[in-house]
Amino acid sequence: MRREALSLGLLFLLAGTACPGGDDSRRPASPRTVVVYSSADKEFAEPVFREYERRTGVKVLAAYDTEETKTAGLTARLLAEAAHPKADVFWSSETSRALALLDHGIAEPVEVPSAEGIPDRYRDPRRRWTGFAARIRVILYNTDRVEPAKAPASIRDFTKPEWKGRFAIANPHFGTMSFQAAALFVKWGDAKAAEFFRALKDNGAVIAAGNSDVKNRVADGRVAAGLVDEDDAVAALREKKPVAIVVPDQSGPDPLGTPVMPNVGMVVRGAPHPEEARRFLDFLVSGESERILAAGDAAHFPLHPGVAGPALLPALTAVKAMDVDYGAVAGKLPAMDAALKAIFGL
Repeated sequence: MRREALSLGLLFLLAGTACPGGDDSRRPASPRTVVVYSSADKEFAEPVFREYERRTGVKVLAAYDTEETKTAGLTARLLAEAAHPKADVFWSSETSRALALLDHGIAEPVEVPSAEGIPDRYRDPRRRWTGFAARIRVILYNTDRVEPAKAPASIRDFTKPEWKGRFAIANPHFGTMSFQAAALFVKWGDAKAAEFFRALKDNGAVIAAGNSDVKNRVADGRVAAGLVDEDDAVAALREKKPVAIVVPDQSGPDPLGTPVMPNVGMVVRGAPHPEEARRFLDFLVSGESERILAAGDAAHFPLHPGVAGPALLPALTAVKAMDVDYGAVAGKLPAMDAALKAIFGL
């Protein structure tokens, strides 16, 4: 299994073997095409791509990451191709791993008119990236195994004896679990965050392959609860599984809040189709794209005011968000990876 714990330097060395799934980008490109590398799930991204094609007549040629590599394969590929880019736009579903590319000069600063209205904290002041369509981290629990009154209300609850061996998290070296882990290292400091993850390990945390694996383990009762993204939790609800959702760390004297993780869009420096890249990015971060992602299986939260959010979930304005600096989280990834490798042996 490929791990997000790989440093960007090592990813560069491995780039020649990176093979993201569902790759259309190697097909010959005409002047009316745009090449998009996307770590968003294919079933989430394609409705956005098809709507853009319908509106503009421009063909979207897409390369996707797999569930196992999640962003790592495409970041490796972008680094390997930096001298001769093949991608026009990078759509990353994982905020911190995308921002870690900025130090390598992968992103081209561009003006994005449709980003107007998205809060400044979700946009780069140097215009190299724009956040859109956010996800949050939630607790999913099995209602056959857990009474609502005894459901975990905080991620800290998983360190308590009553949860020993009964909960799952995704591999913390990749995907959105790596964002949450790095955010805790920034928020709490290295020592306290490492102590928390050591307590999870000592309390029998089940390390799953990814968020969808956590969702499946909770849904079929192999574990009683787990940490997932809200789209995985909503998928379980739509499948009529015996589950319920808790947005964690929302109350108390000093609530931690839950991470809010926007998707990230950026134009690749030296993009082969620069004008098409700018036009596509302008649509990608628009309210219309967010509306598609909110209403469909992605169940993402719009960042444009006035765009309806996903069903089955509270409005983003009602969620206590963890206070995070996205750049600091990206910078903390190597230290977090090293600490959790020592703790979990992954």
